Amino acid sequence: WEDKTMAEKLISFVFLLGTVFFLMTACGQKLDGDGMVYQSYRQISEEEAGEMTEETETLNMEKYETGTEAAGSGPVLAIEANGHVFHAVLEDNSSAEALVEKLGSETEELELHDYGSFEKVGALPWTLPRNDASITTVPGDVILYQGNQITIYYDENTWNFTRLAKIEDADRDELLSVLGEGNVTVKLRIEQSE
Repeated sequence: WEDKTMAEKLISFVFLLGTVFFLMTACGQKLDGDGMVYQSYRQISEEEAGEMTEETETLNMEKYETGTEAAGSGPVLAIEANGHVFHAVLEDNSSAEALVEKLGSETEELELHDYGSFEKVGALPWTLPRNDASITTVPGDVILYQGNQITIYYDENTWNFTRLAKIEDADRDELLSVLGEGNVTVKLRIEQSE
């Protein structure tokens, strides 16, 4: 080693580092920019990937076919407007829990108005805890805005909101045909799904 020139030593060192890197990645290790091991991984077969996808799809189908989590029945938000009742699956967050608690067995009547040609919005009689996240709404989303306003979306909008519930299988046209143009009176209540 002492007989080698500096260039030969450098080439040997680089070759040694390359060999170590190759062996580590070949053994299922990934390196970060500093050459440190940070994650091990295992490739899964196509069969395992298919099984995982099928399990996820089954759980999602059970959730949305029943309108509740796969665990069974639970409360849903009933939204009544112009003689029609929509049922919305409640989100799993402290905001939706507080809404259920505030409504209890009562019915709350609210005046909602159009805003931005994508939602009906109105003031709540109380403030709910916020769980804001940047989301893009879709028709049927029931959103808490600023902790004290509720909105029913019939179109898309992206902002920091708290999703309270989701009216499943309702499209823009159906929502607009029930909610109408301008102001609308809605009644909110909690019902138990079966």
